[in-house]
Amino acid sequence: MSESVQSHSVVAPETTVHTDHAGMDILPYEACLERLASVPVGRVGFVAAGEVEVLPVNHVVDGPNVAFRTGIGSKLSGACLGFPITFEADTYDASGTSGWSVVIHGTAEVVEDDAEARRLSDALGPRGWKGGDRPYLIRIRPFSVTGRQLPASR
Repeated sequence: MSESVQSHSVVAPETTVHTDHAGMDILPYEACLERLASVPVGRVGFVAAGEVEVLPVNHVVDGPNVAFRTGIGSKLSGACLGFPITFEADTYDASGTSGWSVVIHGTAEVVEDDAEARRLSDALGPRGWKGGDRPYLIRIRPFSVTGRQLPASR
């Protein structure tokens, strides 16, 4: 009895690239998280004392969330109060041929579970954007994740 071998053609699904009003490619959700994980530094934006603050932080992507270290101050205060927070990371080459930006809007919370804090701290590594004592971990739980990139040559 001979076995019949069947050959199947696999047709790759057509990928549609959506663009925004400025002609930038809109990144799908998973691509946004991949881009965020590919860079060590992003910027966290929040309101403190009636002013918008945007500060660089080392971060780690943890599932759909972003986490970073901080010390006592406005970032920690905002997280404790559950205020809205924005996180952005990007890359851009000087020739203008490639670049992307991902923005997360969400709420911040202090990571209080010791095992989870150790796990995130290990993922972040020992050195932060700025030296000093940064014993607290803040997790951003996103309600919006958007990303754009310069269009690829078509």
